[in-house]
Amino acid sequence: MTRGRFITLEGGEGVGKSTNLQFIQDLLAQKQIDVLLTREPGGTELAEKIRHLLLEKHREAITPQAELLLVFAARAQHVQQVILPALTQGKWVLSDRFTDATYAYQGGGRNMDNRLIGWLEETVQGELRPDLTLLLDAPVEIGLLRAQQRGKPDRFESEQLDFFERVRQAYLARARQNPQRYAIIDAAMPLAEVQTQISRAIDALVS
Repeated sequence: MTRGRFITLEGGEGVGKSTNLQFIQDLLAQKQIDVLLTREPGGTELAEKIRHLLLEKHREAITPQAELLLVFAARAQHVQQVILPALTQGKWVLSDRFTDATYAYQGGGRNMDNRLIGWLEETVQGELRPDLTLLLDAPVEIGLLRAQQRGKPDRFESEQLDFFERVRQAYLARARQNPQRYAIIDAAMPLAEVQTQISRAIDALVS
């Protein structure tokens, strides 16, 4: 059986990931591709509990090291119990965020050492990497304005502007380092144009 493809959707706050995840899922379905939609942190019962720990606000501050290890604990469950089995069965996997988000949020946002993140990546994932990463990119001010309209902010959404600037720049640096895997989507454009850009990137992967 042919191994499935692994697509990840990345980006900062308010760039339209939820809307476009559904669009990508529908696009693949139209091409008669069996796709599993999942997310990070999360994807399994245990990983979803870790997600809750990461996103809710606590009286006790979560240290950057604890945050990073929680992210990879959730990812270890997700990879072994969901992603790898689906790919082995020939399904395509579409994930709302993956390890690039860790390089962006913990590496860029929290100023953590990328070498440590890389070691954890190798330990938890082995050779598993996305076949295509769609980066929805927009100026931070635009994304945060959109995010504020969604309701009460979670622990990450409550960070300061400079945090999100570092996250964005870390994402763009990852894209420059991995041009064969990344497709940068201008998420500041109208939705129809955003989805046209996404469609081109998906078509290139499918063909």
